[in-house]
Amino acid sequence: MGKKIRIICPGFEVEAEMMEEKQPKTCQAIWEALPFEANLEVWKEEVYFEIPVKVAPEDPTPKTTPGDVSYWPNGPAFCIFFGRSQPISPVSTFAKIASDVENFRKLKTGDRITVKRSK
Repeated sequence: MGKKIRIICPGFEVEAEMMEEKQPKTCQAIWEALPFEANLEVWKEEVYFEIPVKVAPEDPTPKTTPGDVSYWPNGPAFCIFFGRSQPISPVSTFAKIASDVENFRKLKTGDRITVKRSK
């Protein structure tokens, strides 16, 4: 069983499974830096916030699908994609949210988000 992270937003929580086989360095760097708490930004169909993690791009991709949790090296930022919009530049997708990704549509810039290790 892989590592999981819990994403807590106003009114809901979701869990994401880390893709350690595909992004081992990114997963490790983010796991070691958890927990994060920030005011999020909404950009198109994505929420993101800066994180204190610096890791080289790992298998970066310009394409995402709803539920992708990605590291954006240019931020550096933690990004959650919940719709069809795509990143402005390549990201390293390191985790996947399996359900309730539509809840992210309720969020607005400035909302608090917490990300921590799942039990």
